Amino acid sequence: MAKIRLIVGLGNPGKEYEGTRHNAGAFFVQELARQGGQTLKSEGKFFGDTARVTVAGHDLRLLVPSTFMNRSGKSVAAIANFYQIAPEEILIAHDELDIDPGQARFKQGGGHGGHNGLKDIIPALGGDKNFHRLRVGIGHPGHASRVSGYVLSKPNKADRAAIDDIIDDAVRALPLLLVGDAVKAMTQLHSIDTRRAAD
Repeated sequence: MAKIRLIVGLGNPGKEYEGTRHNAGAFFVQELARQGGQTLKSEGKFFGDTARVTVAGHDLRLLVPSTFMNRSGKSVAAIANFYQIAPEEILIAHDELDIDPGQARFKQGGGHGGHNGLKDIIPALGGDKNFHRLRVGIGHPGHASRVSGYVLSKPNKADRAAIDDIIDDAVRALPLLLVGDAVKAMTQLHSIDTRRAAD
């Protein structure tokens, strides 16, 4: 398995979207930076905020695109091309409608599943879908017509607490993924959110 070198957290920029469900991926990267004692700083040539951290002995670049979600590929491709980072060396953290708050999944490869950020990133990486994903559950509003307003609004207090909890759990499981034990990382994260769902 290729070594992960870049972790990207998807979201929308600006105060208007701060704390909204669509920014769940950005929450993960912001927490990684915080725990690594680093501050994400604006980097114009990468169209985003970046930092560099060490996690379990692994040197990682962090990126939160400052583009809007549907232009995320511009930012991801810029940093990947500059540092010659292959798609399989990238982990993209993003919000996931089909998973409940308080749950998350690691995954490698697959389609975009209708997610506008992934939809833009895949062609920007030359059509290569083999990057890793952290799918952070935000739940579904129940009907497709309500999705846009739902993802662009802030979760209630209980859902935000559940999202924050699973992000902490994902940070703890990340070292397993970094050493190449994707199955163990997935199992650890899944067992945590399965227990939480049963409580």
